[in-house]
Amino acid sequence: MEAVPARAWWRDLSLPAVVAGFITVLVGFASSAVIVFQAAQAVGADQQEIASWMWALGLGMGVTCIGLSLRYRIPVVTAWSTPGAAMLVVGAGGVSLPEAIGAFLLAAVLGAVLGFSGVFARLMQRVPMALAAGMLAGVLLRFGLEVFVSMQTQLVMALAMFGSWLLARRLLPRYAVIATLLVGIAVALGSGQLHLQGIELQLALPVWTTPRLSWAAVASVALPLFVVTMASQNIPGVAVIRASGYQAPVSPLIGWIGVVNAVLAPFGAFALNLAAITAAICMGREAHEDPARRYTAAMAAGAFYIVVGVFGATVAALFAAFPKELIACVAGIALFGTIGNSLATALAVERDREAALVTFLVTASGMSLWGIGSAFWGLVAGGVTLLVLRPRAMT
Repeated sequence: MEAVPARAWWRDLSLPAVVAGFITVLVGFASSAVIVFQAAQAVGADQQEIASWMWALGLGMGVTCIGLSLRYRIPVVTAWSTPGAAMLVVGAGGVSLPEAIGAFLLAAVLGAVLGFSGVFARLMQRVPMALAAGMLAGVLLRFGLEVFVSMQTQLVMALAMFGSWLLARRLLPRYAVIATLLVGIAVALGSGQLHLQGIELQLALPVWTTPRLSWAAVASVALPLFVVTMASQNIPGVAVIRASGYQAPVSPLIGWIGVVNAVLAPFGAFALNLAAITAAICMGREAHEDPARRYTAAMAAGAFYIVVGVFGATVAALFAAFPKELIACVAGIALFGTIGNSLATALAVERDREAALVTFLVTASGMSLWGIGSAFWGLVAGGVTLLVLRPRAMT
């Protein structure tokens, strides 16, 4: 796939795109940063080294979001591997920090090879669009539901945010999510739920750790991290891009993410991959009415990720100041359009409908087997259903 001829990207930038990028980072960071901290502690990282991990991850996500989105003019959002971090918390005991860093480097190199070789792209070409859309809808369903679940604990805030979204969708549709976020912040401030005291500006500095490999690190960290990141993160990530209507150049995306990951691994970048859930925020109509200009939302997310990396400790405290219901509501509302479009695409073709429904239900169930999440198993279940009902569909 050839890149779109260069044009002035700043002409495509808009306030909704910047806000979509901010929400992407807010949701991604606030939902899983604590797991990254625990993963770093599990392999013996001290406070400075944990800050270095955040610096490396923020820089890696920022560079890949901005660089790949600008290169291909599609919204490419990357993230750290949350399942990978959880695996480190549980399974990295007994592995030293240098050995863990060596395992991160090996897993990143394997990812780059799988990407540039074209093997991963050929695998993804076998996934039918109905299954990809069903998986995306299943992944995002719980975020949409959280808008209304939040009303049980924060009725005023959730109702105010939902009501402001409805009104703004009627009067100012491009700014509906912005209005929702501002109303949520205003309610949080007014009710004393926004805790900004004690936040201090602190820079995170990179700390080099010389990689060292051992058979224990390869077996217990490198290979599981590689498999989990590819199956639970990159496969759904590509499916999200496809389900959103973009033709992704899969091989270079996976390959370059692996290269950036390898460069930053000695500083603590344990696993970078394509995002799925947060990527959908940058690919919906709330980011921009024109799909061709939504790549700027991913670029904005990249810029915010770099800020997160540079001011890791400060940003962690800032995001922690937001009530969890506010984050849940703004994320769910920002994804309403994508959830609806995904369901429509998944169920549009009658002959694929049952397989897409199975994919959606398995993914939405949240089941996890052998450390691999429900998005992967949803695609597997949908593929099996399609093979049984239409044997030639995936051959």
